[in-house]
Formats: sequence, C-alpha cells, structure tokens
Amino acid sequence: MIRTRVVDEGFVRIEQLAADLGVTTMTIRRDLDYLQREGWLRKVRGGATAQPSTAFHGDVRHRMGAMAEAKEAIARAALRLVKPGQSVLLDESTTALALAELLPERAPLTVITYFGPVIQTLAGSPGIELISLGGTYYPAYDAYLGLRTVDSVSSLHADLLFASTTAITRGSCYHQSPETVAVKRALMDACDRRVLLVDHTKFQRRGLYRLAPVADFDLVVVDPDIPAARLEELQSTAAKVLVAPAELL
Repeated sequence: MIRTRVVDEGFVRIEQLAADLGVTTMTIRRDLDYLQREGWLRKVRGGATAQPSTAFHGDVRHRMGAMAEAKEAIARAALRLVKPGQSVLLDESTTALALAELLPERAPLTVITYFGPVIQTLAGSPGIELISLGGTYYPAYDAYLGLRTVDSVSSLHADLLFASTTAITRGSCYHQSPETVAVKRALMDACDRRVLLVDHTKFQRRGLYRLAPVADFDLVVVDPDIPAARLEELQSTAAKVLVAPAELL
C-alpha cells in the first residue's frame, strides 16, 4: 500500500500516511525504513519519495493504465498542433506515449525521445525518423536519464516539445527525481515551442523537485474533467490553456 502510494504520487508525507492507514507515525517510519533498504523509495524530511534508480518495472505499466481516457483525449488535442515535416521531442510520460501512438498520422516527422515505450511504438513506422537519446538507463521509468542524456539533448533543436509533469503546485511543475528535472530542463531549451500535457489529477499530487513555472510553457493541454476552480487557477498562471474537447474522451 505504501509502496504503491509513493509510486502513484511521487512524494508522500508520514503524517498523512499514518492518518490514511489508521496507524502510528512510528509504524509508518519502520515501514519506510524497510522499503528504503529494499530499494523501493528514498526517505526524506517528513516523508518519502520514489526511488528513480529502483528496478521497478511495474511503475511504467501502472502509469500506462492510469487516466487512460483523459490521456487519449489530451493526445488527440495535441496531435492537432503537429504538422508534417516537423521535429518533435517527447518526454518519458505516458501522456506523451499516447501522443506517440498517433504521430504516424502526421508523417513525415522526426521524433526524438529517450523513453523506451515510445521507441518501441514508433520503431519501423513509415515516415517516422526516430532519434533515440542515450544515457543511464532507469528501469523504473524505462527511460534514459542523466548527464549523457542532457548532453545528447543539448546537441539538438526541435520544433515542438510535448512533456508532462508529476505535479503542479502553486503555478509550478514538480517531479520526484533531480535526474528527470535535469533532462526536462534541457528539453525545454532545445525546442521552439513547449507544450505541457496534463490531466486534472496532476493538481492533486506533490513532487519534491521544481522543474519550472507553468508559464514557461507556451501551451498547456488539459482534459475536459478538470474542475472549474483548477482551470481558473491554471489560466491565471499559464501562457495559454487548451481544454481537450469532451468528444475526444
């Protein structure tokens, strides 16, 4: 239960876990100590964060199934921004993966990524020139991260970036690992237009490491189930917001 919460949310607080599970904070601390020894997470002040280097293949599979309809609607809306002949950067998010499945409809394209499932999806697709970025392989994300990945990104420049985030808090994007943040900052510097793809659950989560203000993205694409209050908040901080039409669900 605790392990799943950390994977789902990226960061969990000890007091919140104790309240939700009806146990003492001492019990939670013991469980976190055990899970840290097993390599599933990393304890931090007041809680725990997902361990990016853990060999946890279930993480990606779990994320692929979460909010699938919302991600598909977002991907369909984002596809309208892509024109044949462009170069596109995709991050390691499953929302970007949903978009990758649609990109052959806009071929010819050059697609640049470091996310294993995107590579597998587009490998051999007619009209898709696929550029895979190297680096240190992180099984938990099925992706390549680290300094080598940053260097690879820095040597390229694309028309579009499609990326997601673990959490949006107080107008900024957050992630659960510094490795992810380093690569995504490089992605943001390597494109003409930055597009953030987020479903409404991102506003309910927390991340430990700040990536950038939402306003640093040229466009934010959200699913139609975003609450009105969240949408209003987003519109006050983002450069531009596109709500995926409900018929795309």
